Amino acid sequence: MSYINVWIHLIWATKNRHPFLTKQVRQPVFQHIRQNAKKKGIHLDFINGYSEHVHTLISLNASQTIAEVAQALKGESSHWVNANQLTKTRFCWQNEYMGLSVSRSAVPRVREYIKSQEEHHRVKGFAEEYELFMKRYGFQILGEDAG
Repeated sequence: MSYINVWIHLIWATKNRHPFLTKQVRQPVFQHIRQNAKKKGIHLDFINGYSEHVHTLISLNASQTIAEVAQALKGESSHWVNANQLTKTRFCWQNEYMGLSVSRSAVPRVREYIKSQEEHHRVKGFAEEYELFMKRYGFQILGEDAG
């Protein structure tokens, strides 16, 4: 038997960061993502976000990769939003996502951060948050030289 304890803070945005996820759309989409994750054996601990992005806290099992989980959640939910006509125009997630490792001791803190998205984004936009994550976790922002 394999013992795995891998936590990932998975973040993704709508195509062109369009604010599709209005207050009325957000919760049904998040609830659907949660149900889809459960059906596919993905342990989605927490989900929340704001008008143009989603934060999830996921615990991977021994046979899952971040790419497979991201594709399963993003692809199916995009199809579901369009099939149920939750937006006025065609809904789509952008291709990229960010997967950040989370130590077991930091899980409660990340869960709280995800929980407080609406409050958090009253003072800081997603573009600013994204740039902060890119710098904090050492990702190269496209167009910048690798120092």
